[in-house]
Amino acid sequence: MLIRKFCFFIIAAVLSGLYSCNVTDDGDDESGEVTIEGIEEDSDYHLSGSDSTVIELNGTSVSVNGEGVSVSGSEVTIENQGTYYISGTLSNGQIKVKTDDEGVVQLVLKGVEITNTSTSPLFVDKAVKVVLMLSEGSNNTFTDGASYSDTDEGQNAAIYSQSYLSIFGEGNLTVTGKYKDGITGKDGFVIKSGNLNVTAADDGIRGKDYLHIYQGNITVVSGGDGIISDNEDSESTGIILIENGTFNITAGGDGINAASALSIQSGTFDVTSGGGSSKTVSSAYSAKALKASTTISLTGDFILSAAEDAIHSNGDITINSGSYIISAADDGIHATNNIVINSGDISITKSEEGIEGKFITYNSGNISIVANDDANNSTAGHRTEANDGSYTYINGGTLILNSATGDPLDSNGSISMTGGTVIIHGPKSQPEVPIDYNGTFNLDNGILIASGPSSNMTQVPGSSSKQNTLGIMFRSAKSTSTLFNVQDESGNSLVTFQPARSYSVMIFSSADLVKEKTYTIYSGGTSTGINNSGLYTGGTYSGGTAVKTFTISNTITTFSGL
Repeated sequence: MLIRKFCFFIIAAVLSGLYSCNVTDDGDDESGEVTIEGIEEDSDYHLSGSDSTVIELNGTSVSVNGEGVSVSGSEVTIENQGTYYISGTLSNGQIKVKTDDEGVVQLVLKGVEITNTSTSPLFVDKAVKVVLMLSEGSNNTFTDGASYSDTDEGQNAAIYSQSYLSIFGEGNLTVTGKYKDGITGKDGFVIKSGNLNVTAADDGIRGKDYLHIYQGNITVVSGGDGIISDNEDSESTGIILIENGTFNITAGGDGINAASALSIQSGTFDVTSGGGSSKTVSSAYSAKALKASTTISLTGDFILSAAEDAIHSNGDITINSGSYIISAADDGIHATNNIVINSGDISITKSEEGIEGKFITYNSGNISIVANDDANNSTAGHRTEANDGSYTYINGGTLILNSATGDPLDSNGSISMTGGTVIIHGPKSQPEVPIDYNGTFNLDNGILIASGPSSNMTQVPGSSSKQNTLGIMFRSAKSTSTLFNVQDESGNSLVTFQPARSYSVMIFSSADLVKEKTYTIYSGGTSTGINNSGLYTGGTYSGGTAVKTFTISNTITTFSGL
């Protein structure tokens, strides 16, 4: 794995201070994790208890008790650093923050409802940092109009900030962006905690330079992207880091979209993009559930339904652990470069191609893939019958591959298997085959069982493998109810398998296949064992017909016409 370590320093336009960002893709632990070190401080979230100002909203008027505030009609401008307690309702009004002070501005929301039909009801024009504190149990609502007459500073969201913005607390924040976005932070944007419900005509939650979410209960319904960081100036911007939380996202565009890196360390995610996997979108429109341009690192529990790819990166994807239920109109998981699965329970229930990348590595986990085309596809990007240098590495875990019209285990380059269990349910008909590679396939350890149709393009692992393999071509196709079984000379079953489709080809490899030992192939019969995706475990096999007894003398043993 390529080790990438970035440390970037940028001068924030308002802060004129130092912001640092560490993006780490460490090949040693293959975690692909991202860290953000910004201008956030613990003291930002501690109320001073003195020199605070109380702002009461009274429909179309405002009353103020304290310093640092000017009022013009229904527009409230906060001009100094400090703590401001805000409550009440304001019709067609605005809270604006505009200060040259270098300290934090704390806006304590204690039950606020503000609407504005012509611009952003909450507008941070200028400040070093602003923290929105959601008082426990409070309900706070910001709603804009479908068109703006005031966009002098680029306002496009019901909550719009040109400076560092943070949200914190145990209260509720409901934002309706009828014009474009729900919440936009043009600088760094932090969600420390809170219950957020955002509805937007375009993007739901946007942190342009970076978005750091510690935790919270977040629901987004958006016409565009659900959660986005979109500054493409460099790899030091456009970063999304999520440490925890509960997320329900329904997006017309991408569910979560990072212009640079996306790192999710924990949490629960239910994401639907572009109407879900039952829909398709034009190539000019992006509707992926999780997307990033450089790296994606994931740990958590995910339910993803996408009108395009469910998980997509133009660079690398690392899945560290968690559960994943994925349904996609296009690819389940797609990366231009590396895909590394370290652990996790992954179920791709619908996809065109299940997992696709140049280099795909399975270290552990339980992975089940249903695909219309290839279930696993290592490729440098173009279909070819020549070795393109791509690779699939299977080092451990359980991998179940099921392709209706494609090659379940496909590499335009090579395949290496050093451990784990691979169960392959091959396609309906030729020319597709259960295993397809253009380079080499070295199988040194593990269990491989694969079924497929009759084809003169059928491939088995290479003869340079350390583990022995059995390849069988039956005279006529077998039905899905016909079990395949191999026993040693003592009558012990090495494998009992029931393919998902009719089959003429069976490929089997196991450390139990030993040279100079004798084995018998059985067809039909029954098993009292537990059927795990076609592979039976435990129980007793009986009633089958012996079709071939043989002794292994070579690494690859093949039979045809049985």
